[in-house]
Amino acid sequence: MRIDILTIFPEFFGQVFDFGIIRRARLANIVEINVVDIREFATDKHRMTDDRPFGGGDGMVMKAEPIFNAIEHLLGTSERKSFPVGTRVVLLSPQGRPLKQAGVRELADSTSYLVMICGRYEGVDERVNEALITDEISIGDYVLSGGEPAAVVLADVVIRLLPDALGSATSAENDSFSNELLDCPHYTRPAEFRGMRVPDVLLSGDHAEIEKWRRRMALEKTKKNRPDLLIGENGEM
Repeated sequence: MRIDILTIFPEFFGQVFDFGIIRRARLANIVEINVVDIREFATDKHRMTDDRPFGGGDGMVMKAEPIFNAIEHLLGTSERKSFPVGTRVVLLSPQGRPLKQAGVRELADSTSYLVMICGRYEGVDERVNEALITDEISIGDYVLSGGEPAAVVLADVVIRLLPDALGSATSAENDSFSNELLDCPHYTRPAEFRGMRVPDVLLSGDHAEIEKWRRRMALEKTKKNRPDLLIGENGEM
């Protein structure tokens, strides 16, 4: 997969992709990540990427022209219908659809080229959304200073689902949200620490009972921390 991140603050991404799973995936050529400075595609001498909103109001709005120029440079076109197969152009915005594990899986499975646009200020000129954006995504019901942290989050969650990115083929399958539940509790050595013991079933070697325990604990943890995940269409648990 190729990932291009469009931002007015490329310095933000200085070393953030040089650790852990993302670093290993880059070294193994599973993913290529490029950071693109939107200011390089501004046409005025001051390289302005924002301006006052029409109709008045507080703040500034990111201009359409530099973003269109950047997309056209990267993709050879600024017409969404002409994007290469497997291309997704994502605007990271609090107005986007919430990022969920199922959506992350769909992105990882269907995308070969992911372009992320980091919004700033009061947002991005709506013509960018109308003409260029295939997906508008929010990482939560809160407002960040800009889309850069959200771009790191989206890159991380997508890359770890790419083939061979994780050390274990089944690791991602057992993550929280992969089966609509939170993950079960985990323990490691020592078996007893400051009077707190690991549950006996995990030391039993009985894999069938261990799986039952893990399922039960996942349900209990989900009911405690995220009961909304267990509510069906009829409003019952």
